[in-house]
Amino acid sequence: MIRVLRSGGRAPLAAAVGAVAGVALVVRWRPRRVVVEGRSMLPTLQPGDRLVVVRHRQPRPGDVVAVRDPRRPSRLLVKRAVAVAAGRFDVRGDDPAQSTDSRVFGPVGPDGLVGIVVRRYGPASRAGRVR
Repeated sequence: MIRVLRSGGRAPLAAAVGAVAGVALVVRWRPRRVVVEGRSMLPTLQPGDRLVVVRHRQPRPGDVVAVRDPRRPSRLLVKRAVAVAAGRFDVRGDDPAQSTDSRVFGPVGPDGLVGIVVRRYGPASRAGRVR
């Protein structure tokens, strides 16, 4: 006698749907890892901080964001969004004396937005949410 074992019903389907949803979120949010190099965001961010950046919504005033440097698009800048209007936003460093920001290059358009900083993952002693 042969007995046919059935899979657990909907469990494999649910796992597959979950995996597809997870991949869709990764593709949509485009998570990136960046490392802080300058001192323009002191005291919030320090050189060597490692950050996770995702693009899941338009920035709001107060969000820490990663943007392309309008003068050198291959370079990323991490700044704070201070004003958002008509799809464009001004960014500033938390330490204005150390910062090159919208006061120098003007507002940043949506094509310059890399994403919003959602978490610091290193160093371990400073890991957590970025505000």
